[in-house]
Amino acid sequence: MKIGMIFECGPEGADKRVCEYLARQLVPNIEISSIPLDTKPKLVADCGEVTAILLSEGCERVLIIWDLFPSWNKEEPCRKEDREQIFESLKQAGVSSPNVYLICIREELEAWLIADGQALSKVISNYSSPHQIKKIKEVKKPETVSNPKKELIRIFKQHTGIKYNDKDHAEKIASVLDSTKLKKRSPSFARFVSKLTDN
Repeated sequence: MKIGMIFECGPEGADKRVCEYLARQLVPNIEISSIPLDTKPKLVADCGEVTAILLSEGCERVLIIWDLFPSWNKEEPCRKEDREQIFESLKQAGVSSPNVYLICIREELEAWLIADGQALSKVISNYSSPHQIKKIKEVKKPETVSNPKKELIRIFKQHTGIKYNDKDHAEKIASVLDSTKLKKRSPSFARFVSKLTDN
């Protein structure tokens, strides 16, 4: 199965790397064609044209994935406005396929990463000296946490003395996440799974 994914990050951004990794764990035979569009405004404006390209290249479905409140954004976000603007971009590009799915992560990717305390413990313990298992509290409703990236920075600083960096640490956390646990705790991740697997 060939899936197209559109992100609001750079070519090697954490959103792209984490989502691609998790998609391959969920659907081992998946072929992924990803196009990162750098920023949320660029994703909203250009996703229609990019979706049309991905569909023309044989993608069976396209996932448009963005953070509701990216860390650089200072304005109050609105998922309804984001969706309306994305639908308008798709309409302008002549995309009417029912196999295009919108996945908004509330507030940002790190909401997925803080959901599994055991996964965080495994990763953080590798950075502590000596390598001691650090018990990290489970977050049962990660999408209600305000500024989850800031929370990850706090956790890393407290237990390791180093600063969380999404380019260095996000995929490492994703690689040990319990996807079943995350699916129960995160509506956006559950949607991500359902649009990849039809479950």
